[in-house]
Amino acid sequence: MSRSRKHGVFAVSGDVVVLPSKNHETKRDSLTISDALDTVFQQMRISGNRQRTIESYQYIFQQFMSVNKLQYVEDITVESLYHYLDVLEVKPTTKLIRLKSTKAVLSKFFNNGWIKEKFWNNIHIKIDKEVKKGAKESDIDKLLELIDQSSFVGFRDAVAIKLMYKTGIRIRTLGELRERHIDFENLCLSLDGSTLKNHKFLKLPIDEELAAMLKMLIKLNDGIRRHFGTDNRNVFITQNGSAMNTSKSSNCAISKQLNKYAKRFGLENINAHAIRRAYAKNLLNKGASIALISKALGHSDLAVTTQYLDIDIEEVATNLRDFL
Repeated sequence: MSRSRKHGVFAVSGDVVVLPSKNHETKRDSLTISDALDTVFQQMRISGNRQRTIESYQYIFQQFMSVNKLQYVEDITVESLYHYLDVLEVKPTTKLIRLKSTKAVLSKFFNNGWIKEKFWNNIHIKIDKEVKKGAKESDIDKLLELIDQSSFVGFRDAVAIKLMYKTGIRIRTLGELRERHIDFENLCLSLDGSTLKNHKFLKLPIDEELAAMLKMLIKLNDGIRRHFGTDNRNVFITQNGSAMNTSKSSNCAISKQLNKYAKRFGLENINAHAIRRAYAKNLLNKGASIALISKALGHSDLAVTTQYLDIDIEEVATNLRDFL
């Protein structure tokens, strides 16, 4: 027998039927974050973003989702972003990187029309930026003297160090450098967007000494590739003939060698980034403008370039006096 649950005009007779909530219907039809990420990463691949960059974004955003137990795009709020940053037990610099990566993905959600406002724009993390010093030219010269260049690996490493110091290219670009990128006739590197972080074309001059070393390295590479039956046109390869950028860690082979040399020979501040900074400082010392140095480094922002230039207080005062 059916019973009445309420009296009067609010009486409900018969079996009670529970209708699905409006919120339940919305959730069922909402875009999941996983589906949104699949679309965003496909867009990034089509746009030419490196797989390494995509994997980094994916790792950080998955962490953001996990911390907040998020499933749908519409559940992402400013509170969830603050909560994520609050529970991270990492250094402020690392936390800033995580924030930037999360913001980058959220901006792509916004551009696709899945989020209506950029609530993350006002979230910032302040850190004290330390100006890292570049490698000393005397240390680079000493390193080149101490490396055993009679072996393939030693000669390859010497050419890599010389090339980084003379052109300022990144270690990643070094691993992706192909023979076609070297214009021996005009003595320059002609780098297309696929090798550079900002995906822009860049030409960098080289001198005759470096050109001769590169020619010798390419000749040695041919012999090693024939011996091991490998097929690539990379300028910097392993002693087994493989490209140095075929795995996540392989592009760090030269970096690992630099760390090894620094410890073996007792040299401080010898690493790929320090050599790149030394290149920038050397240009500045020779009178190059910051704008020109920024172009040579492939930076899109002059503020980033100024961080590369190790200028102390006395040097600033001395140089400014010339303009009085």
